[in-house]
Amino acid sequence: MARLLPRSTRWRVALFAALAAALVLGLGSYWFVQALRSDLESSANQLASEKARAVAGLLDAGVKPVDVARQLDYAGYRIGPDKSSGCPDDPGNTGTTVGQAVVYGPDCVLGWPFGGADTVLSQSGTLDGKHFVQATVPIDPVGLETVATAERILWGGVPAAALLVGGVAWFAVRRSLRAVGAIRAEVDGVRAGDLGRRVPVPDSGDEITELAVTMNAMLARLDRSVRRQSQFTADASHELRTPLASLRTQLEVQLAHPDRLDWRRSCENAVLDVTRMETLAGDLLLLSKLDADQPAGHDRVALADVVTEHVAARVPGDGIEVSIEAAPVVRGHAGRLERVLRNLVDNAERHAKSRVLITLTALDGEGVLTVEDDGPGIPAEERERVFDRFVRLDDDRAREDDGGSGLGLAIAAEIARAHGGTLRVAESAAGARLELRLPLA
Repeated sequence: MARLLPRSTRWRVALFAALAAALVLGLGSYWFVQALRSDLESSANQLASEKARAVAGLLDAGVKPVDVARQLDYAGYRIGPDKSSGCPDDPGNTGTTVGQAVVYGPDCVLGWPFGGADTVLSQSGTLDGKHFVQATVPIDPVGLETVATAERILWGGVPAAALLVGGVAWFAVRRSLRAVGAIRAEVDGVRAGDLGRRVPVPDSGDEITELAVTMNAMLARLDRSVRRQSQFTADASHELRTPLASLRTQLEVQLAHPDRLDWRRSCENAVLDVTRMETLAGDLLLLSKLDADQPAGHDRVALADVVTEHVAARVPGDGIEVSIEAAPVVRGHAGRLERVLRNLVDNAERHAKSRVLITLTALDGEGVLTVEDDGPGIPAEERERVFDRFVRLDDDRAREDDGGSGLGLAIAAEIARAHGGTLRVAESAAGARLELRLPLA
């Protein structure tokens, strides 16, 4: 059945509109014609009934049947005794004509009724039960001609109206789909390296406009995602190049001068480079999972336990102080939340002079975890950029050995977002203060 229908949406809509219009108009026209004919027949039947009742009234009043025809100036009725009395149906030539009727004997009068298909027959009996009256009245010929004219007009008008409705639907859908065609052509021309293109937005304000706006929003998201992925790949390649180059150099020197180098020291340096690449690879894998919006988990996590366990696992004497003012419970993944805390503390230790303070409290339906240090702090113009990937401030780059890869805060911010929270650089009198907010369970 689907193959029999045209593939074009315009033709399908036009065909269904024409069929629906033909069905509705056809049924409506049939009902209209039947209603007209029924009104004409009802009027004729009412007139015939009045004639029959008039004759029956005269008979009931004692007027002889032979005198009924004389008192009435119209024919179209049949008078006779009760049907069981044997009033003849065929008068033959034995009767006597009286006015519009033929008289048989003293009690039976037969008037010639009108005949034909366009007549209405009505009958009535007398009170004494001796006679019955049949009267026929022709249907109004002007009304019949009106009905016939209406039938001819509707027979030709219904198909024409259905075709008109189908044509209007075809042009309306064509006009609406013109914008869809423009959107399709523009999207078809979008390539991976040219995601900056946008589809035209019609000013009709209908669903097509909403589709165009949605398509542009989707293209914008794709553009940002591809740009971010491209930048991410370039930065990852850059970060991996340094330890790989260092490892290759050490191996080449060892092979070229095996008797001049300390093999143990070289192996230790190689292990450090491999460890750095392993850490970077792990960070990249975690970021890829976060970018894929993988669920963070829905367990109830006590942030106080996360803080105390993390501090207990660190090397003593790191100068870390803990202040737990409340014990907020959130929903999420305990391991990833511990990773946020570890990244924040590592970042604070890298810049602190002597002290790192971890504070845990609850405020406005959120658990608030802050990590602050007494270091140089973060400039106001850099407070948003520090959460970008592979971003390290100038003093970090000067300390290439322990400056990190620039992914710690980016990972922490993504984990916070995955848990429905936020991570930001808060105002502080001295040093840097990073604040993590998570909704309470």
